[in-house]
Amino acid sequence: VQLQAFGGGLVQAGGSLRLSCAASGRTFARSAMRWFRQAPGKQRDLVAGITSGGSINYSDSVKGRFTISRDNANNAVSLQMNSLKPEDTAVYYCNLQFLVTGLTYWGQGTLVTVSS
Repeated sequence: VQLQAFGGGLVQAGGSLRLSCAASGRTFARSAMRWFRQAPGKQRDLVAGITSGGSINYSDSVKGRFTISRDNANNAVSLQMNSLKPEDTAVYYCNLQFLVTGLTYWGQGTLVTVSS
């Protein structure tokens, strides 16, 4: 399984970006796809996740601003980020986890920089 993430960049505070991540291979039933982020000097934290069944969760820091969506047919997940803040600056990673086995895969990070 390979995950490829893209869509990061530089944006001013208040602006928007959309991240996308595509997973290679067969359709991934019973799985969760998630976005994590890691700011310099900090741990990697969960931003949002969505299961193949459509269950969604967000970190408190992004609720109401970020929207995660998933295309099961294409094994893809997106993260629409609105009202961006400088504290959203981080490297964002997509993640795929099979819910039965727990096997987890990571994509390469994509840098999001929000200027004040």
